[in-house]
Amino acid sequence: MDALLLVDKPAGITSHDVVSVARRALGEKRIGHAGTLDPFATGLLVLLTGRATRVLPYVEGEPKEYEATIRWGAETDTDDATGSVTREAAGSIPARDALDAAMATLTGRIEQLPPDYSAKQVGGRRAHAAARSGAPLVLAPVPVHVHSWALRAHRESESETDVTIVCGAGTYIRALARDLGRATGSAAHLSALRRTRSGPFDVANATSFADLRAQRATVRSPREAIPSVAEQRVSTEDAARLAHGMRVAATIEGARAALLDGAGALLAIAERSGDDWQPRVVLANE
Repeated sequence: MDALLLVDKPAGITSHDVVSVARRALGEKRIGHAGTLDPFATGLLVLLTGRATRVLPYVEGEPKEYEATIRWGAETDTDDATGSVTREAAGSIPARDALDAAMATLTGRIEQLPPDYSAKQVGGRRAHAAARSGAPLVLAPVPVHVHSWALRAHRESESETDVTIVCGAGTYIRALARDLGRATGSAAHLSALRRTRSGPFDVANATSFADLRAQRATVRSPREAIPSVAEQRVSTEDAARLAHGMRVAATIEGARAALLDGAGALLAIAERSGDDWQPRVVLANE
């Protein structure tokens, strides 16, 4: 099965657990993802199946949108609620104006120190593996892009703040929660996280995990995985050429195109070469 599949991941399972269930539900071994979520997080996973996995390098994954809950008063070694407390600042939930000022400093292109428990590598060793062994790696800050923060609720009586964050790929929301605490002179960690958007994809259109497990998943055409790429319909003869990786004539402008058959099925993603399209990814049957 060659398809796009959007899944709403529940908390308490890994992204790879979702992929395993999808393999069984769809009867398809080849499934790839366009970005994982931590086990405690919920929300949107973008999966591609069968030959559509070849499209993954062209899938738009930015910006990403998250709904996050930040808990005040303590930092943890994982920067989220699954870790052990490493520092406390009791009774120091920031005022709204201090919170707004701190969020402003964490907006735009910033340097972010990744969490000790992350997939970052130093010398071929994963940071999370080193942290679990009791010898955390010394990680270097990395550039990330935080487009915006929106404060949804500031519950002082519960020492929690709900925010919506729009950011680029590679941004750790856990680290933003940690750094927001430090920027306000307090301490904080992430207590809940939900991914609501990834590029053009919205969790509102995703299949629930329960429906996936019950084999009631809504699958979409591979064409829907690259909605912003211009399309060109090709003849039966050109479809056969594409299946063999051969060029076809370009009839639309642009540097890249999704080449479709008469029924609208994605045959290839191609790049311009003079007056022709050179296929780079081919889904067409030989």
